[in-house]
Amino acid sequence: MTTADTPGFDRRLIAPMVLGAVLNPVNSSTLAVALVPIGVAFHALPAQTAWLVSALYLATATGQPVVGRLVDRYGPRRLYLISTALVGVAGVLGVLAPSLGVLIAARALLGIGTCAGYPAAMYLIRAESRRTGLDSPAGVLTALAVSAQTIVVIGPTIGGLLIAFGGWRSIFAVNIPLALACLVLGLLRLPKADHGQGGTTPLDYLGIALFAGMLTSLMLFLMSPTAGHIWLLALTVAIAAGFGWRELRFVDPFIDLRVFGGNGPLILTYVRTLLAQTIAYAVLYGFTQWLEAGRGLSASHAGLVLLPLSLVGIGVSTLTGRRREFRAKLLVGAASQVVGCVLMLLLDAHSPIWLPLLIASVNGLPQGLNSLANQNAVYYQADPARMGASAGLLRTFAYLGAMVASAAYGSFFRQSAGTAGLHHFAVFLIVVAALLLAVILVDPSLSRVGREPQPKGTAA
Repeated sequence: MTTADTPGFDRRLIAPMVLGAVLNPVNSSTLAVALVPIGVAFHALPAQTAWLVSALYLATATGQPVVGRLVDRYGPRRLYLISTALVGVAGVLGVLAPSLGVLIAARALLGIGTCAGYPAAMYLIRAESRRTGLDSPAGVLTALAVSAQTIVVIGPTIGGLLIAFGGWRSIFAVNIPLALACLVLGLLRLPKADHGQGGTTPLDYLGIALFAGMLTSLMLFLMSPTAGHIWLLALTVAIAAGFGWRELRFVDPFIDLRVFGGNGPLILTYVRTLLAQTIAYAVLYGFTQWLEAGRGLSASHAGLVLLPLSLVGIGVSTLTGRRREFRAKLLVGAASQVVGCVLMLLLDAHSPIWLPLLIASVNGLPQGLNSLANQNAVYYQADPARMGASAGLLRTFAYLGAMVASAAYGSFFRQSAGTAGLHHFAVFLIVVAALLLAVILVDPSLSRVGREPQPKGTAA
């Protein structure tokens, strides 16, 4: 990134922006190789350790748009500092956790604590654009996306090395110095004068509670989708109806469904994000667990097998980050996910190591293409006045994908992460990838994103 790419942009903001935005990817990706060791330590089945994933994403799926709204209203500084302090507290709790239940609570607290980094960064980018009078600072947007993707894809390798030297608790301990670094950078560099847009209306607490209840009941059903738990699905529908009724009538709703429902391109971006991230997180958690339990690799070796995923993802993001061919990027990314999932059907306990390495490499393409394209699309499609909330919702849909992925591998790997379960898991993911391709193909607005003004709040 050069000064020419972002003339006038306050470069002092980049370090706290990037560090805050990667806190969630750090805690997402390093856990991937720790699920099996944690299960052994607490004598827990994969269906139980799946809650370590779900707890973080239930918290973030609700908390991200809440914090995004607060960032829009009060500015990024206070929310950034409070949230990153919670990350440090959660790190200490994870290090000392005496049981799986306490560890799950630590993960939920991490989910809340990592909510502010990304909306704050997007808010600051938009604020700097207004201050300098310049359009999207492509270099900064690319740096933000590439840094998060880099952490996601090298996280399992780092997690494996941490576990090899310090045990699985070290992946929680690493949050303590990271939180301290965020607090110092936030205090020194984030603007004190920006107090957001203000607001006199109260927050939509009932809407937030209904949204959280809807996600929780849905997740409980997905973790055990049996006839005996069908009442949870009915409860989800009932809460969803109440949530919709509430949001359409509240003066300043948690999620403004009227604006949300009128912006067709933005909705499709959120749907693409959910589907793409379902597959991405499924590979991160499900495939990694099979490498350890099904293929017999250690946590550190499983992390190394995923290293090609990181190298390909970083390379693709770097080469294509400033190009605006949104449709082409997304098509290649979705097609790569289909191929990667089909290759999983060839795996068994005696597969040569080059096959998992090939699968990791193929899945690096969508890691480098999908997230960056969808993030930049939101920048152009969202209402500038609600950029923090829109960025938060993008992450919410990504986390919904992670929840679906954890529920799926929790079901297919109920007793152990064996080859038979992996094959059923792969079939499920092929269906999801095919649906993603269809959503991309039917969206005509992708060819116009970033090339011409798009009216906010209107369908394409």
